[in-house]
Amino acid sequence: MSALTPASEVILRHSDEFTERRVLFAGDLQDSLPAQLEAAEVRVHTTQYHHWQMLSRALGENVQFGLVTDADFIADCDVLIYYWPKSKQEAQFQLSNLLSLLPVGVDVFVIGENRAGVRSAETILEEICPVSKIDSARRCGLYHGRLEKQPEFDVATWWQDYQVNDVTVKTLPGVFSRDALDAGSNLLLSTFHQEMKGKMLDVGCGAGVLASVLAKRSPKLKLTLSDVNAAALEASRATLAANELEGEVIASNVYSDITGRFDIIVSNPPFHEGLQTSLHAAETLIRGAATHLQIGGQLRIVANAFLPYADLLDATFGSHEVLAQTGRFKVYVAILGRPPRDPKKKKSKR
Repeated sequence: MSALTPASEVILRHSDEFTERRVLFAGDLQDSLPAQLEAAEVRVHTTQYHHWQMLSRALGENVQFGLVTDADFIADCDVLIYYWPKSKQEAQFQLSNLLSLLPVGVDVFVIGENRAGVRSAETILEEICPVSKIDSARRCGLYHGRLEKQPEFDVATWWQDYQVNDVTVKTLPGVFSRDALDAGSNLLLSTFHQEMKGKMLDVGCGAGVLASVLAKRSPKLKLTLSDVNAAALEASRATLAANELEGEVIASNVYSDITGRFDIIVSNPPFHEGLQTSLHAAETLIRGAATHLQIGGQLRIVANAFLPYADLLDATFGSHEVLAQTGRFKVYVAILGRPPRDPKKKKSKR
């Protein structure tokens, strides 16, 4: 989050607008611009735990992490700078929450990449805060308007659910696989054939699908679920509750807040940061697994077939296996303490 994104570079073209203002940043902010912007006061509401970790070092209590923001936290702000996410529904959810609490008359700036659909801001906001484009650069659009009418917001109306076998999955906007189980996770689940026991960690848990389905099959599993996304954490808690399952749900940037060792770590790791391809989380997941697994414990992940994880697994664990694959996905397993394979050693014939 050190280098500024194209969206933030466009905001800086208008920095004179903010020098005397009390600015609230929100949305899919992916850099440290709030810590650099000259303003009377800067506050940040983020739904991403790793963004909170970075920005709170400079801004302290002026950064808030959570699914929804507190009225008191943003009450004095007179400018909102909102970074458009790749999900339109997530943008609608977040803007409804923020604008229901900000005062009428507040200046609203919406910035985002054109390919993310930032143009939709005009339609989404037209009845409460009409916005128009005021700048276009770096393949981004910047829109501005003033809040004319506070929308009504009730988080309960945004929940959805669907079934995976006998598991009820609760989801919110911005959660991975919000509408149905994705093909990668389904392939990963298909590789579990025996009942398990011990401690399991689901990294990047999303709505808690993997952990909940496996816990239904193996009631002796002790669950820990982690994610950086506040909506995912709330969805996982709701999914566990809906299925009468117990588990600890933790905000963690991969292993940043994880302690102890596990018998199995499962994950369908992300390979995007916003719209940009990023393998950092998956690489951290694989490299760090050795210090978070019991001897004999396993890391089992699903990934797009083209991603270069095989060599990393071998470098970390000494060997790996592909348990299942399709044209799009591969399911990898690596076991801590298993001796590396000798490619020259041939199987004996009987």
